Amino acid sequence: MFNFPKIKIDPRFREPRKWSNRELNKITNLLAPTGSVVNVSAWQDQDKEGSNYKEKYFNSASEYWITNWKSEAFGFQGGLENEIFLDLEDDLPTELHNKFDVVFNHTTLEHVFDVQKAFSNLCSLSKDVVIVVLPFLQEQHTAYGDYWRFTPWCVKRLFERNEFLPLYISVNDGPTDSIYVFAVGARSNKYQDILSSISGNCVNTVEQMLVGQKFCDRKGFLVKLIERIIS
Repeated sequence: MFNFPKIKIDPRFREPRKWSNRELNKITNLLAPTGSVVNVSAWQDQDKEGSNYKEKYFNSASEYWITNWKSEAFGFQGGLENEIFLDLEDDLPTELHNKFDVVFNHTTLEHVFDVQKAFSNLCSLSKDVVIVVLPFLQEQHTAYGDYWRFTPWCVKRLFERNEFLPLYISVNDGPTDSIYVFAVGARSNKYQDILSSISGNCVNTVEQMLVGQKFCDRKGFLVKLIERIIS
């Protein structure tokens, strides 16, 4: 097992990353994927808490792959053998259609300008499940393109447009940290009963949600919290 060093991250970004890791652990424990898995998050196969996705979250997979968007990134993933170079804005190679049982993508699509094409490619890669983590509220970052932010409603519609059933959507909607959307879609409803009853699943209420209100009113939220503590 390749041991990644823990990376120091601003608490505003570290907490949602830790939250999304807990969400992923919860989902993979329930689904227990034993088929082929691909991490299309590029760069390194690490969860920013000192573990890699392959060993901690997908250790029952029969095959595990990772993609990077250009060959210059070869080897940056930490020594994994199965590496594919894949630009999500290009047409997906025929041999990759329906190749994987689970497609996992973490905080990548905000950096892809043709996001409709990219999401379609994620779905085309999968013959069963797609798991995505997307930023809803996060400051602009990186020097290689940062174009989009996603509401839960948007993610649901993206799954539906690609003929996937949105089965699980959750958000870490708080007043101080960056906000992520965690979502699971599938080609069939075989996981619907498993995922529909999970606490925090808001897939059926995204049209009524107003995510980010606590953050936008965080001063008022903190004042009310302090008043409650001292009263």
